[in-house]
Amino acid sequence: MSVTVPQTELQPGLSGTRAALRRNFWRGVARVLRRKPSRMVGVAIVALFLLMAAFGPMLYPAHLPRDNNALYAPPSLAHPFGTDFEGTDVLALVVTGARYVILTGLVTAVITVAAGTLLGLLAGFHRGRWDTALMRLTDLQLTIPGLPLLLVLSTVWKFQGPLAMGLVLGLLGWGGIARAVRSQTLSLRERGFIEAARGLGLSTTHIIGRELLPSMAPYIAMNMLIAVTGAIYAQVGLFFLGVLPFDSNNWGVMLNLAVFGGGALTSAAALPYLLAPLLAILLLTLGIVLVVDAMDEIFNPRLREE
Repeated sequence: MSVTVPQTELQPGLSGTRAALRRNFWRGVARVLRRKPSRMVGVAIVALFLLMAAFGPMLYPAHLPRDNNALYAPPSLAHPFGTDFEGTDVLALVVTGARYVILTGLVTAVITVAAGTLLGLLAGFHRGRWDTALMRLTDLQLTIPGLPLLLVLSTVWKFQGPLAMGLVLGLLGWGGIARAVRSQTLSLRERGFIEAARGLGLSTTHIIGRELLPSMAPYIAMNMLIAVTGAIYAQVGLFFLGVLPFDSNNWGVMLNLAVFGGGALTSAAALPYLLAPLLAILLLTLGIVLVVDAMDEIFNPRLREE
């Protein structure tokens, strides 16, 4: 005689198991972060820049004040990084310019990872015609030269904000992730738990969303952080080269004006104006690298055992 357990009795136990798993996971995260103080520093740096991007512009007026009597003023208590060629506080420019840079990086990373993961999963799971068609599309995307295309686009499209900038950079950067996710999917689809799911008649959507995707979540998360770094370098470099119009303040615009407008490479007075955005980029990159290092140990059982 079979005994049917009411769903109301199963649900509390299942919820309790999931809650225990979540608690153990976050305890493991805290333990990994505490193991190396540098990882805590990385988390603090990334959090600081996120807060700067979210709330920094609220600390300053829409139009930053200028002081014609303090052009390229040296660093002081009033101006920790000095002033620029218009007498504007350089620290204020770094803080207010962080939103554009970080928002563009996040939008780029989301689009890059979402498109690459989706196409890689579909190609690797279905194989056959799906795989051939999607990989030919990926190969075509990988052959598109990014910089020349951006140069052409900049003549007809003004990239009015970080969302537009992130969209273009994201659509130009998903090919590598698509190929990597496809390789991971081809490996995982032959595992026992995927075969069991197919044997149970579960839908393709369920297998991809509930079985394959969680298994690759750590890899995808680390690629998202790396994509943020790549997007920051790309957009700052484009603004520095003067390819894009200076419609808003950001770190790339500061570098361009410091080098080509202020002569920072030949004049010591303009040097703080050049070093401030460089320091911001360096610190943010360092923070992301330290967080990726922590994530590698969190999601890699062999590293945790060591």
